[in-house]
Amino acid sequence: MPKPLNYGWRWFATGMSFLVFGITAALFSVLLFPVCCLWPFPSTRQRTVTTLIHWYFRSVVAVLQWVGVMSLEVSGRAALRSNQPGVVVANHPTYLDVIVLLALIPSACCVVKHVHWRNPCLWGIVRAAGYVSNADPVALVDQSVARIAAGYTMIIFPEGSRSPQLHELHLADHRAFRPGACPTLHPFCRGFAHIALKSMAPVVPVLIHCHPLAFTKRMRWYDVPVEPFCMRITVIDTVDSLPPSAQGEPSSIHTARTLTTFVETTIKRRLIEYGYFET
Repeated sequence: MPKPLNYGWRWFATGMSFLVFGITAALFSVLLFPVCCLWPFPSTRQRTVTTLIHWYFRSVVAVLQWVGVMSLEVSGRAALRSNQPGVVVANHPTYLDVIVLLALIPSACCVVKHVHWRNPCLWGIVRAAGYVSNADPVALVDQSVARIAAGYTMIIFPEGSRSPQLHELHLADHRAFRPGACPTLHPFCRGFAHIALKSMAPVVPVLIHCHPLAFTKRMRWYDVPVEPFCMRITVIDTVDSLPPSAQGEPSSIHTARTLTTFVETTIKRRLIEYGYFET
């Protein structure tokens, strides 16, 4: 297909994908939440909903690949499909990160912005699935620990927002994006460390890379790159225990700070090693 036609098709397919996603998400919210309230088996309610959402997002990702909007490469997939609950900690370059991770992890719960509880498309989904709001830091930790105890893996983006892209100040340049153009991350919040320490769950660091850039914080859906973007998901070494520097720390606050620094440094170092960041 000639490049202008290919670009036009992907622009159209991207717009239609967002439209269909919005409609189906709204239908999920309108139908799923009332059904959950009436579900006669409370012990299986959340598991049923999260399984349904997992397969729904798998379908979304499959369709995006089928229509040629994106491709997906996953390294370390087995660690994400492990039966052992954990705390998945990832950088957050694009809007699709949470969709892709929920599609890859069968039994997952995630921390989401409190504003989504009022989103007309998502309010029913986040309530029915038992996702955790970031509005109250104390409740966030306690609820996340409870989800892990119930057998779920928590997905957390400790930056709290999508990763910064300095060159997005000049959006016209995004078509010439190259690996290494993303210079930094937002500082990591310590919530995930408190969750991991309190639940004794392993931390699973995940690198997310998108090339060319798409669906970042400053880009709109119609800022479609000139070629299909590729999302690379790379699972790196699981942190099963505290790093050596955290041993003997006098308080949980100091221990959480040390663990946060260790994971943040590890993710940044790997992003640099893989050529996704510049030093």
